[in-house]
Amino acid sequence: MSQLLEGKTALILGVANRWSLAHAIAQAFQREGARLLLTYQGERLRKSVEELGASLGAARVFECDVTRDEDLAKLTETLATEERLDTVVHSIAFASQADLARPFVETSRDGYLLAQNVSAYSMVAVARAAAGKMTNGGSMMTLTYLGSSRVVTNYNVMGVAKAALEAAVRYLAADLGPQNIRVNAISAGPVKTAAARGIKDFSTVLDAVAAHAPMRRNVTPAEVADLAVFLASDLGRGVTGDVLFADAGYHIMGL
Repeated sequence: MSQLLEGKTALILGVANRWSLAHAIAQAFQREGARLLLTYQGERLRKSVEELGASLGAARVFECDVTRDEDLAKLTETLATEERLDTVVHSIAFASQADLARPFVETSRDGYLLAQNVSAYSMVAVARAAAGKMTNGGSMMTLTYLGSSRVVTNYNVMGVAKAALEAAVRYLAADLGPQNIRVNAISAGPVKTAAARGIKDFSTVLDAVAAHAPMRRNVTPAEVADLAVFLASDLGRGVTGDVLFADAGYHIMGL
């Protein structure tokens, strides 16, 4: 079977643990022949990501905290040593537990800015750092969620950050299109990740989606990852500035 990503180098940010969607995407990219570059945030995660990188056969694993300008500058320097870059996967989001737990109207200023900085602005900063090495064009993608356009109970400030992220995808697609760089978002259905456990009553979200989605089930990490393969491969060469759903069809349903 042909390997859809053979000869391509992919930078994946957000492989924090083996339950993350970023890890599932890295596994799918490895299966399809991509050369992997992984990042970790801070020394606390270094060992675990290095171990995951070794299991994935990653070519390089290096630090990048997207909230630090010096780390973003270092990312540009690190990528400068690569022959070229073909794909970027941005799978980074964060909001404080306190702001997720309270009604959105009570969001703190600091909590709002933190969620926007980590979850939305970081996509812009990473795109700027990586675009110069995508000399043959390529694909950038990020992970979003339906809470960006609909109210999802307890998603709160993260929903607003995801809305900003999706707008950033469109503007980045317009800016980078002349360089043949495509920028898209994958809106994944709810998946049991470590990050999702921070959302109050997350199990009820899983149950509701399984009950009402056209396919009567939740999406799997592997299904999200295969959509990422499509976007990273030449099969997705005509798709940019879009939000593609992998949620068993839940987003189409009304009452």
